[in-house]
Amino acid sequence: MNTIRTILITGGAGFIGSHVVRRFVGRYPEYLIVNADKLTYAGNLENLTDIEKKNNYRFEKIDIVEKQSVLDLFEKYNFDGIIHLAAESHVDRSITGPDEFVFTNIVGTVNLLNAALKKWKDAFRGKLFYHISTDEVYGSLGKDGLFTEKTAYDPKSPYSASKASSDHMVRAYNHTFGVPAIISNCSNNYGPNQFPEKLIPLAINNIKNNKPIPVYGKGENIRDWLYVEDHVAAIDLIFHKGKTGETYNIGGNNEWKNLDLILLLCRIMDKKLNREEGTSEKLITYVKDRPGHDMRYAIDSSKLQKELGWSPIPDFADGLEKTVEWYLINTRWLERVLSGDYNKYYDLMYSHR
Repeated sequence: MNTIRTILITGGAGFIGSHVVRRFVGRYPEYLIVNADKLTYAGNLENLTDIEKKNNYRFEKIDIVEKQSVLDLFEKYNFDGIIHLAAESHVDRSITGPDEFVFTNIVGTVNLLNAALKKWKDAFRGKLFYHISTDEVYGSLGKDGLFTEKTAYDPKSPYSASKASSDHMVRAYNHTFGVPAIISNCSNNYGPNQFPEKLIPLAINNIKNNKPIPVYGKGENIRDWLYVEDHVAAIDLIFHKGKTGETYNIGGNNEWKNLDLILLLCRIMDKKLNREEGTSEKLITYVKDRPGHDMRYAIDSSKLQKELGWSPIPDFADGLEKTVEWYLINTRWLERVLSGDYNKYYDLMYSHR
């Protein structure tokens, strides 16, 4: 195998990460792709069974919070590039247990930056630290406006605060030490392989099993939804053609109120399950709103579209239907990820409301 670049993808067994790993392994056979993942509840190697035996793929089980493990990994592989996705990412979990978010999202990112700096300090040319972040670092929008790359940070939850902190550290290492770095901030992702604590797969699974669909408050919170494959295509472009030191916002141009999204999903599920229209809608159950729930996120991705020629799926319903079909076909995958730990968490969050 003639390897021209060795790329580390952290969190590569997770939802977004597994799609990134699959794309890079398949599209770039001349790259060696190293997937480093701790395999927490949301990391699942079954997401990658189709590429796990490829010659240009390696898996390493490590916790990025462990500094020496990170340093050892860099010594073993001598990476040319890093795509950093490993993160605790669920807002609700950050409210019930913020410590893990501080350790993984901040300390873990700094450990990776220090390892990159140590390994690359004499030869930054051809190297890149690409940090994947979220639109939640910008806070909450009113009825109008969009987040741009110049929007001031205003995180509202322990999750978004930890991601904002990691973004600041990446920029600091770029400015102070010269570590070549790029950051992208994305809107809400959806699609195959997403752990069913998130809104869309949770609703799909509950509808299928005739269980209540929990909707926070009145369901009026608005999110911009991005199909995961569109996000991964953007990551590919940014990694190869983005400018060092820059930030790129990635959005789906699909703003939906949570309730309207659930109603659309109910209609799709009724059709797929051959149920009478309106059957799934009866499962909607309003629960107490979570603390500090941001009202609206919306991304302006015009910079990415103009500079690199990227664009998302134009019709949200198409992406949502693809997602529903995947979950209905891959029932074994869904059953296996619904572990006892997840059930305990689900009960903690929703059973008493």
